[in-house]
Amino acid sequence: MPDLEPGAGPTRRALRLLSLLQSRPTWSGPELAERLGVTTRSVRRDVERLRSMGYPVNAQQGTIGGYQLGAGRALPPLLLDDEEAVAVAVSLRLAAGGTVAGASEAALRALTKLDQVLPPRLRSEIAAILAATDMIDSPATEVDPDALLALAKCCRDRRRASFEYVAREGARTERRVEPVRLVATGRRWYLMAWDLEREDWRTFRLDRMTAVTESTWRFDFREHPDPVEYVGRSISSPYRFLARVHVRAPYDEVRARVLPAYGTVSPVDADRCLLEAGSGNLYALAFHLCWLGWDIDVLEPPELRTVLAELGDRMTRAGRSAQS
Repeated sequence: MPDLEPGAGPTRRALRLLSLLQSRPTWSGPELAERLGVTTRSVRRDVERLRSMGYPVNAQQGTIGGYQLGAGRALPPLLLDDEEAVAVAVSLRLAAGGTVAGASEAALRALTKLDQVLPPRLRSEIAAILAATDMIDSPATEVDPDALLALAKCCRDRRRASFEYVAREGARTERRVEPVRLVATGRRWYLMAWDLEREDWRTFRLDRMTAVTESTWRFDFREHPDPVEYVGRSISSPYRFLARVHVRAPYDEVRARVLPAYGTVSPVDADRCLLEAGSGNLYALAFHLCWLGWDIDVLEPPELRTVLAELGDRMTRAGRSAQS
């Protein structure tokens, strides 16, 4: 029996043909013609239509030949059935809260695109699966996936957002912002946005937000600082100790190793860069600098030099005692 009713238009046939090609490696022309309720000549025309849209459909002659969806230079749009769409959406939501470098941001971008076209009946299935899912020993701070997705859409579409926010000292306020960028540090999600009441740029932790609401009000582009650098400086400035250190290594190498949550890096010359990092504990700062694995020159604070010297003496004694 054909999959489509008689008289289905070429667009519907092409979409159904694409779905069939994605469901198994190879189809013969007669098989596709039977499933689509058309002639093999119409199948060839529909194949050419898919090729014109960027889908690399390969054709091979002979008894073992047929049509096969191949790999092209660029990824064409994918056609997902209901079960596949639910699986992809759930996977993307879980990945958006992960800690793999780059995966969280990419998952969020893909989820934003997918969420735009999901029908309501599939949204409820996704919500039910997520509600029944727990993660074990995750080092990341959990955030509301719906809030994350709503803010991502506001950043993309330049629409205002509002939410309730709990500051570090516990004060609760209502904020109206123009979101610019979401930044993931590996442990937390931050939003860089223009605060309409305070008329200045601000950084907000998503795990401290509630009642996130998307507005229909669109805003004009506003010149802004680099989001990664701005968030990095914002989350390190409240610490008790702020260290400024010259690292004897190229900027690109140090920048790749230092997450925004731990400090900001700026070039000095070809062989050195400036690392600025904050912490509530000098020993934590010292351990982090040792972990980097490069020679350093401490600019400030002077107390950090004392802690590093103390740790160096302690490690030297430990090494000698292990040899005795």
